[in-house]
Amino acid sequence: MARVAVCGGVPRFLFFSMLWILFLTTARTANGQKPIVKKGGWTMVKNVHWLGHDGFKITGSKTVYVDPYEISGGEPADLILITHDHYDHCSPEDVRKIQNKNTTVVASESAAAKLTGDVRPVKPGDALTVSGVEIRAVPAYNLRLPNHARTKKHVGYVFKLDGVTYYHAGDTDYIPEMKSIRADVVFLPVGGTVTMGPAEAAKAAADIGPKIAVPMHWGSVIGSIEDAKRFEELCKCEVVVPEAE
Repeated sequence: MARVAVCGGVPRFLFFSMLWILFLTTARTANGQKPIVKKGGWTMVKNVHWLGHDGFKITGSKTVYVDPYEISGGEPADLILITHDHYDHCSPEDVRKIQNKNTTVVASESAAAKLTGDVRPVKPGDALTVSGVEIRAVPAYNLRLPNHARTKKHVGYVFKLDGVTYYHAGDTDYIPEMKSIRADVVFLPVGGTVTMGPAEAAKAAADIGPKIAVPMHWGSVIGSIEDAKRFEELCKCEVVVPEAE
């Protein structure tokens, strides 16, 4: 019977194969490529569902939607957050698809005027708690363009669900108020034109310091997958580029 050379109880050919794999893995990491490892932060987005554009559904002890637009339906909402009155963010038709008698809608003042049911108008700086979900309306505006002028009082939202703090920026440029926002998961527009582009969004993420950043405002209306990928390249925290459901 042929003898097999061993190194510390491991066959010699297997031992050197293991060394070679280790070398390749180390070289790949050293060359700047991301290791194929999902860090702990990913568990924070396991209940996050991208609805396309700026729309999200977050499920848990409550079901929370933000800016649902062009959806086919979905499970009834406990809470719907609307950032402003533009058609691709405040869509009464889409709100009705997920709204029932127990649904509370929190919306900017101009958007609230277009909606029916239990609607709570808010402006930047307002805070409230709905069904145990802590919500803070924060500024969202353009610095130069009139599309989202500061005087219109559009908002983003910082809200806490099941121990995780989320920040949905709404339609906004990279603004000074972002330096005071803290959140575990951030949803940031990257499409450019009337919002931040990838580079500005990466700066916003650096200010906020989240565990996970999710690019939005791409794939329809304005923005492309290239914008989302560029944001991923520039961002210093973990990034999840979502796929619409």
